[in-house]
Amino acid sequence: MSWLIYLLFGVGMAFQALGAIALHRFPDVYTRLHGATKCTTFGSMFIYLGVMVYGMTMVLSGDASFMALPFHVAIIMLFILITNPTGAHAIARAAHRMGIKPKQAVIDELGEADR
Repeated sequence: MSWLIYLLFGVGMAFQALGAIALHRFPDVYTRLHGATKCTTFGSMFIYLGVMVYGMTMVLSGDASFMALPFHVAIIMLFILITNPTGAHAIARAAHRMGIKPKQAVIDELGEADR
């Protein structure tokens, strides 16, 4: 089971690193938000899955003190799945209302809806 935990942690860290690269390399606030939010959400999910697998292996090995860990991590995963996209949407909407336009967008549907 330890190889599965290491694999999940490795995939999670790779996604987190891609999110950091997206923050550095993408041209405007909207693409940076998109890249960072997607990558950090997926990265967090894989890391949390690794923690859940670790907790379940500890419970199966007889350590009852880890019994609640998978449930707590599942609740954290649910909150991350709700708050990351919602926060990114709020930031993007605020940036658009402040007048920051996308650099390479062909169609600005949000600007058309505000008219």
